[in-house]
Amino acid sequence: MLSSFIRATPRAIRYASLQRSTPLASAFVVTPLRFYSAAQLNRDEIAKRIINVVKAFDRTPSSADVTEKSVFSKDLGLDSLDVVELLVSVEEEFDIDIPDKVADEIKSVSEAVDYVASTSDAA
Repeated sequence: MLSSFIRATPRAIRYASLQRSTPLASAFVVTPLRFYSAAQLNRDEIAKRIINVVKAFDRTPSSADVTEKSVFSKDLGLDSLDVVELLVSVEEEFDIDIPDKVADEIKSVSEAVDYVASTSDAA
């Protein structure tokens, strides 16, 4: 019994050492780096995404016809706090920051589209 254990031990050690001899680099996945940026968004795509954000906004009336010419307060019935919350949603959609002074001037979908189109950071 003991002799079979002694004979089996060297085989187990050899097997374990074979398992550990695989190169460490093969255990890692290498992801390539990209040294280019994505193409800038076109105005139509920006408008479509902003219109979808406005339609999904919980304070936008479901009966409202949201177009690029829609004015937040007049056509959609949003107050100033609603517009601020809506612009935060636009910021999150495009992963940008809209400065407060600029946000105060954005009163319509087309103005929001113009601002997002003018930023190079929009994703």
